[in-house]
Amino acid sequence: MLLNFRNKESVVVGVIADTHGLLLPAAIKALEGVDLIVHAGDVGNTEVLDDLKSIAPVFAVRGNMDGVEGLRELPETEVIEIGGVLLYAIHNIHRLDIVPSTAGFDAVIFGHSHCPSVSEQKGVLFLNPGSATQPRRNYPASLALLHVGGNIIKAKIVNIDDGSL
Repeated sequence: MLLNFRNKESVVVGVIADTHGLLLPAAIKALEGVDLIVHAGDVGNTEVLDDLKSIAPVFAVRGNMDGVEGLRELPETEVIEIGGVLLYAIHNIHRLDIVPSTAGFDAVIFGHSHCPSVSEQKGVLFLNPGSATQPRRNYPASLALLHVGGNIIKAKIVNIDDGSL
């Protein structure tokens, strides 16, 4: 889906994953003011999406735990175009069946592992925001902010359970 943010030099995208039915107040606070939210799966219930939609427009993909009514209809993947940037969202990166650099994507957003990560491969940003409610491997609860300006993307992991907002 093409999003047009005319008259904006940059767009801030909130990226969240693995909420499993709970949206912490710290997550809501961290997402205040974003232009768009991408949920990378394992939403947990439709109330989480409703709460996120009260902050900004939301794109969400279905995670392996999203089998309930209202979530099982979510797409497995989502393509989001913001200006000159093309994002690809999927829950489980191991189910990726395209070559993002060949397909023209600038970033791949994913979840599933509950561990935050930011890396680059062949000019493509790979972003996992971690889990906003059930972190693993001693990581804190987290989400991410993507700053998109022109065709430049910058990602930042935001820890949301340590009061550092």
